[in-house]
Amino acid sequence: MRWRPPPRPLWLGPCRRRIDRTLPVNHLLTFPDPGAMALSIRAKALLFHDPRSVALLRHVERVARSEATVLVVGETGTGKELIARHIHAQSGRSGPFVAVNCGAFSESLIDAELFGHESGAFTGASGARAGWFEAANGGTLFLDEIGDLPLALQVKLLRVLQERQVVRLGSRRPIPLDVRLVAATNVDLQAAVEAQRFRADLYYRLSVATIELPPLRERPGDILPLARHFIDLYRHKLGLEAVTLAPDAEAALLAYGWPGNIRELENVIHYALIVCRHGVLRAADFRFAPVRSPLADATHATAASHPAADAETEEPAALAPFVAALDALLAAPPPALFQELEAAIVRRAFRLCRDNQVQTARLLGITRNTLRTLLKRHGLLNAPRPRTPYGLATAEPRKQPALSH
Repeated sequence: MRWRPPPRPLWLGPCRRRIDRTLPVNHLLTFPDPGAMALSIRAKALLFHDPRSVALLRHVERVARSEATVLVVGETGTGKELIARHIHAQSGRSGPFVAVNCGAFSESLIDAELFGHESGAFTGASGARAGWFEAANGGTLFLDEIGDLPLALQVKLLRVLQERQVVRLGSRRPIPLDVRLVAATNVDLQAAVEAQRFRADLYYRLSVATIELPPLRERPGDILPLARHFIDLYRHKLGLEAVTLAPDAEAALLAYGWPGNIRELENVIHYALIVCRHGVLRAADFRFAPVRSPLADATHATAASHPAADAETEEPAALAPFVAALDALLAAPPPALFQELEAAIVRRAFRLCRDNQVQTARLLGITRNTLRTLLKRHGLLNAPRPRTPYGLATAEPRKQPALSH
């Protein structure tokens, strides 16, 4: 008898959505492992326990039922991909969910990766290949770090969104698309538009429905439930028995600012489980990132502007000549400062390379023509150099052979 796969779980279909409407919203949102594309522990689960998170989840589910393009905005580690997956799961689309990080590809590759290419479209394109848009046809395409997309590709992405079709690199044949786009960013796209790093028309096309994810520090009601969730998952991976949080550990977790958000919380819990003893996590087991507070920065700036007279705040005597030279250089007008620095860098590199223009240009990362322009500007091209009886002054003097008697 042939083996048959188990029936589709109820929670993957409309029955799950019907049940969800009757259950409280304070629950753990989880997703199954999609075959080989298994998610990390952090991307599998995100707790919605804090009142602000509960309201956010309701808003996400309302947006998911539409076909609008979605822009998810949030700091690094806030769970933007999880929200995108939840939108896909609630949308009823039967196609796949495809996640692409726009910052993971070079500018020369992102075009072919997103939109595909035909055979011979560029060097090394031995065969035709579908892009990520075609791979997500019928489903959802998640473009993470959309702010890193080059301007030239932003124009092409805008056309794809407007015309609902894609043209592969090296082809003129349009391919119809039925793809819902969810984009995410951790930068201020409005500021990027003002700085002309991001197209305004693409921004308005993407932000039909905007979802702003608050950082973990602004939803403290999720911190301890998330910590217990990661404890339960990682203790099984590490083969540990039941692990609990001591009161001082709970206080430390709630008092910390979590600049890395959920990703940082996961890493902190993972490390603490490795070093903890007797099945109890204490505050001493946590290793937090050394983040300076604004108050500390202000105190440091005030102390720098009013240096104390004690010896600990004074520069060492050996550094005094260098500090004086640096102060004199920085006190020069901006044009003179730049010219002095440029001349010093070019002169030193030219001497290190023993006046070899090819090696100097390679060392500085510039073309030889640019180097020759700099050498002429600072009087270093064909400049006479002192000579010794044994050659140029930059060369090592040859040792005289010892006379034998």
